[in-house]
Amino acid sequence: MATLTLKNLPDDLYARLKERAAGNRRSLNAEAILCLERMLESQCAQNPDERLAELKAVRERVRGVYLTDSGLRSGRRNGRT
Repeated sequence: MATLTLKNLPDDLYARLKERAAGNRRSLNAEAILCLERMLESQCAQNPDERLAELKAVRERVRGVYLTDSGLRSGRRNGRT
């Protein structure tokens, strides 16, 4: 297997990865590999034309629904987050 060394990894990113690994009871290395696998699968698994078709379908379903600042503020005041 290959080895990958990451240089200049931001401290906050390292801390988040370490916390996630601990929460999932995995080593830091295993968590990093899993994160990379999931990210690459989600980006590469779908054909761009399929993704575009999905987005167009969503746009059709929400046609005529517009969010405004006043609507969002009203929702927050009424307990919606």
